Amino acid sequence: MSAGGRVLLFNGSDGEWLAEITEAGKKAGTATCEAQTRPQAMPPDLWLLFAPIKKARTDFIVEKAVELGVRRIVPVQTRFTNSERIRQDRLQAHALEAAEQCGALFVPEVTELHRLDRLIDDWPGDRGLLFCDEAEAGSRAATLAGPPAPAAVLVGPEGGFSDAERARLGDMAQTRVIALGPRILRADTAAVAALTLWQAENGDWA
Repeated sequence: MSAGGRVLLFNGSDGEWLAEITEAGKKAGTATCEAQTRPQAMPPDLWLLFAPIKKARTDFIVEKAVELGVRRIVPVQTRFTNSERIRQDRLQAHALEAAEQCGALFVPEVTELHRLDRLIDDWPGDRGLLFCDEAEAGSRAATLAGPPAPAAVLVGPEGGFSDAERARLGDMAQTRVIALGPRILRADTAAVAALTLWQAENGDWA
């Protein structure tokens, strides 16, 4: 775009603004905000915890989490996680692109990879944890996605959770174990399903 063009800008805190480009160079430019077009809208205080999988499917999880509305995206290292490292900067850029494409005014933070055991050792007492346990598929475990915000959704790796992880999570007072229907879902499908259930029950869709 060149000088005189108009763009919509947002910074995650001051809403969306119509701006005119006053300078346009190869490496930098200047724009002047003219009027606010939308007030700032924040997603519910919901985190997504997920075990990284293959690159394209991890990208899918980050993209859909932004579209569905989360405040923070936390990759976790579990006993059976296939990927031992992530490119946090690349995933953060992917989250920004997803926000731009779906018209979101907030870009959730994508954190570095955390070990699940250490993360839950320091888990906030006031944040509920929705544990999507593939072992409960087809059971009578609750399918309504509580608890309300502040909350987090945890989906596991392709290999599922270990018995030790399942026991540790089950012992937490903040945990609610749910089944995501009668079938075991792929990790990326499980993330979308769980976030959708939570948003419909407790979030800004309700």
